[in-house]
Amino acid sequence: MNLRARFLELQTLLAEHEEIWRPAPFHSVSPRWREHRPALATALEALDDEAVKRFGLDPEACADWLAAYLPALGMVNKLSEVPALPARSRPASRAREDDGMPGRKRAQVEAFVRHIPATVTPALEWCAGKGHLGRKVALTDQVPVVSLELNPALCADAKSLATRKGVDQEILCADALTASGHGHVRGRTVFALHACGELHRSLVRNAHTDGAEAYRISPCCYHLGSEDPYQPLSSDASLMLDASALRLAVTELVTAPERDRTRLARDQAWKLGFIALRTEVEGETRRPFRPVPAAWFDGSFDDFCRRLAIREHVRLPANPAWADWEHVGWKRRDEVLRLELVRHAFRRGLELWLVLDLALGLGERGFDVVLGRFCERSLTPRNLLVIGQRRPDSRTAA
Repeated sequence: MNLRARFLELQTLLAEHEEIWRPAPFHSVSPRWREHRPALATALEALDDEAVKRFGLDPEACADWLAAYLPALGMVNKLSEVPALPARSRPASRAREDDGMPGRKRAQVEAFVRHIPATVTPALEWCAGKGHLGRKVALTDQVPVVSLELNPALCADAKSLATRKGVDQEILCADALTASGHGHVRGRTVFALHACGELHRSLVRNAHTDGAEAYRISPCCYHLGSEDPYQPLSSDASLMLDASALRLAVTELVTAPERDRTRLARDQAWKLGFIALRTEVEGETRRPFRPVPAAWFDGSFDDFCRRLAIREHVRLPANPAWADWEHVGWKRRDEVLRLELVRHAFRRGLELWLVLDLALGLGERGFDVVLGRFCERSLTPRNLLVIGQRRPDSRTAA
């Protein structure tokens, strides 16, 4: 895979179609592209609820359906295809090794370790949580591992698990975003499984001076800790991305249980119902919608709206027709779901652009880089893995 050529071609296509993927339907009642693409707008409105749900859970089927209205989407999807990394053979895990590791996490860790080269230097697990990945690397490749984690409770759990299993694993309770945190990188192979946002970007930003021998990075939650606009890692990047665009890359619910999807639908409908009521009172305004405490959804719709009205300084009418406004919220949610099908069709392309930016940034800082998938998206949609190995000619600079 020519990473730079793919990055530039994908960047051009995303820029040419930004009027489709930039506007967030939650905030934009009628995105401008509906005027330019009336056939697509009409087709979306004609979809029944079952088709909308099916397309929401099956991006490939949705992309096939959208291709008739958005021909360029086929090229975006083709450029977004990433091959699986070669898997190495390793002995099956003994039950005792994975004791204390949740099932999905265990499968992700197993897949990650199976699709990386054997580790030959001391290892550093970045943002380690309970140290599950670090223990697996230590047991698989027989190398000492340092696991760095900020949360003291997780550090205590990681230390207990390492002691119980007799693993050569040191637990460091430290902030990965500080200079002292980065001081532990030198001379090591650095592992980051789903390190969020700036936690994975900081590894690349400092790769030319930190002195790591190698990186194995599976990025996640690109919006967390990001400046606005997003600050690229590679010199060829020219897309201007805000927080909404960064969130778009991680809006999949493919691994979420049905009850979570049902709850999320209700939560979104209630928010939209409140926004419609607020618009009726104050007129059309564009304002950020801050996160809502989960406990506010435990009561009724009118309780929810009254709490939000106090927070947002909205003077509600004396006796709103609460059932009507809740119905408006559900109706708006149906519209949002249809519009999101189009926006979400560019989700994987945008995510790959971000990961390629990371990979190219690592290459510009003295590393040979490989990019591939380490598992299927049914295990985790964040299944991309960047493997970087320091080039011999860059050792002096580091």
